[in-house]
This record gives sequence, structure tokens and C-alpha cells, in this order.
Amino acid sequence: MKNIILASFIALVAVNTGNAQSKKKKDREAIKKMCGCFEVTFNFAETFNYSKDSLYKASKTKSDKALEWAELIVNEKNEISIQHLLQVGNPKKPYIVKHWRQDWVYQNRHFYMFNGDNNWIYQNKSKSEVKKQWTQKVYQVDDSPRYEGSGTWVHVDGKSYWENTTDAPLPRREYTKRSDYNVTERGNRHEITNYGWVHDQDNKKIIRKEGVKDIVLASEKGYNTYVKVPDSRCKSAQDWWKKNTNKWQLVRNKWNEVYGRNNNLSLKSKVKNKPLYKHLFSDKVTQEKEINEAIESFVKK
Repeated sequence: MKNIILASFIALVAVNTGNAQSKKKKDREAIKKMCGCFEVTFNFAETFNYSKDSLYKASKTKSDKALEWAELIVNEKNEISIQHLLQVGNPKKPYIVKHWRQDWVYQNRHFYMFNGDNNWIYQNKSKSEVKKQWTQKVYQVDDSPRYEGSGTWVHVDGKSYWENTTDAPLPRREYTKRSDYNVTERGNRHEITNYGWVHDQDNKKIIRKEGVKDIVLASEKGYNTYVKVPDSRCKSAQDWWKKNTNKWQLVRNKWNEVYGRNNNLSLKSKVKNKPLYKHLFSDKVTQEKEINEAIESFVKK
């Protein structure tokens, strides 16, 4: 009888392990479907405002298109990293813009949570809090932190999607025009579709001050579609990445060292009157020592 019970227990463990592995495989496949060449449409509209100021002006509705290459730069069992590159201008001789990066880490426990005004609070979560979840870590064009959050990939009714709500800095389209709020609460949904994928957002524009309750200034809807096109259309971006990949590996190495300190992180907005991306985008900054010094100069001690 004991042998029968033991055999049944072993069989049950094997089945559960197999299901977990199958689920994780589906997660990884979904994430990697965000790689390739895409025609992207960016759509944002302020939907509601809660300001008591009668002169309040909502942000204008924004709709842009772009061609974007998403390069798979890390493909490991528990980590997938995708670098996005914009290909703009004359199709015969396009200009390449290093865009955002997204890292996906399985059962990640180390978080840098944005708290307004270039400050990120370090959090170490328990194993139970992140069990079977994937953390999406999103980085700026200079690989400095932007936002991150953890959630479970869902595969049901032919759909694959991931959802999370987290705080983030203002996007460029906002901080270049507005300074009346300092936190964007991002409600993110990434869904894989038959044509590519969708980044669906329900955001809140928040005024945050230390010791005071957050004020929600307005709500915003974002709906960005990524339509897959032949990879050959993004050849210029692929060639640019091959040429520049070693430099940006050095940049990521330095940032990984900074993140590995597992402390709250505050960054300066400018050094020598220039933001970090202008330092790192310079063709004169290519060596490890120069890159490390540039990044370290922005980290507040």
C-alpha cells in the first residue's frame, strides 16, 4: 500500500512539474514573439481630468507611426532581453535611433520601483510574491531605469497576455511639454495577436509629494499596435546594432553593477548641462572607462 501511495505521489509531482514547464515554455514563446520588424502605431489620449483648476489644459491626442526593430539580445532560461531600435527618415538611407529596452526575468525578486523625481526605491520581494511570474524591466534609451513590474502570463481562449500596474517617469511626449505632475501610474497589458502584438495602457497622471497623499490629475488611454512585417525592412537597424552592440554591452554591464548594489537609486537629470543619453550617444564615448565614468557621474551618492 505504501508503495502504491509513493508511486502515485511521484506521478502527481511529475505531472505538475511537466505542466509548469509547459506553461513556462508558452510564456517564453509569447515574450519572444515581440521580436522582429514591426510597423508601430502609437496612440495616446487624455480621457478624464480631475483638476480643480478651470484653466487646466489636457494634453493633445497623439498618434504617430514608426518602423521598429526589436532585437533579441539575451535568450536564457530565466531571462529574455529585447532591444528596440527605431528606423526613421529616408527608407533608402534611414537614421537609427536606439530606443527602449525590455528585460523579462522569471521569478525575479529584486525591484527598483519609481517614486518620482528621478528616484527609485529598491524592494526585495519574497519568493511567494513572484512565484511563476515574469518581471518586465523597462529601460530608457541610455539603459538607465524607467519602470518595472511583475505579473503572470495568461494563456486562455487562444489569447496570450500579461498585465501589471506600476509607477513610471513621465514619457518624453509629456515631460517635454508638462511639469504639473511627476508620476505616471502605468496600467500595462501586453497581448500577442495574429498580426504581432499590442501594448494596451490605462494610465494615471499623478502629483506626488513626500508626506502628502497622491493627487490624481488625469487619466490617459494608450494603445500601441505592433504589426509584423518582413525582417528585411529593418536591415539598417540590424546592421547598426551589429556595429554598436559591443559598446552597449559595456553600458549594460555598468548599469548591472549599479543595480546589483541593491540600494535606493537617485539620478541627476544633467551633468555638464547634458542628460546621460547625450553623453553615451557620443561617438567619442566608446571605451569601458569612459562609459563607466559617465554613468557613475549621474548616480547621486
